Amino acid sequence: MRILMLGNSYIFTNDLPNMLAEITGAEVVQNTRGGARLREQLNPEIRLGAKALELLQNEKWDYVVLQEMSNGPITAKESFMQSVKDLCGKIRENGAVPVLYATWAYQKDGKQLQKFGIDYDEMYRKMHEAYAEAAEKNHTLLADVGSAFYEKTETENLFNDDGSHPNEAGSNLAAETIAEVILKDANA
Repeated sequence: MRILMLGNSYIFTNDLPNMLAEITGAEVVQNTRGGARLREQLNPEIRLGAKALELLQNEKWDYVVLQEMSNGPITAKESFMQSVKDLCGKIRENGAVPVLYATWAYQKDGKQLQKFGIDYDEMYRKMHEAYAEAAEKNHTLLADVGSAFYEKTETENLFNDDGSHPNEAGSNLAAETIAEVILKDANA
């Protein structure tokens, strides 16, 4: 099995692709840049987009995981929805299955959340709704890592010191959640 991950630092922090490879037994390749938005993966004029488009045109994938910038599904929802739609089209042309990697609200009571100016529960709800809507509209698999974080955040520390990125336990939870969705689909 071959998996391509398109996104940003939420993917490369703690080497999530390697964690996912260990769980699934798949070859996992990433095309990421810190702070990247999904629309950049579609732009042939920049290195990230040119590489994503080349990977989707010239290599065969079983699953392609899409992850938006941390608050993008809320702050740029229209762009997020359009990017998911456009990328899903390219992924299906490749013969692969798209998977949305739904991310989480910033750490409860953390500086990042305060700076963003939103309540923890509200950010979780808005992120969850945006990813669920994108998955439904585009008939994609949904790896709801954000909900897994929400359920465990009261009992486990899943965040790096910045209150946004995952620590190793958070990346492990993300890998397990994504793997569960992919393996369930692959074995269906």
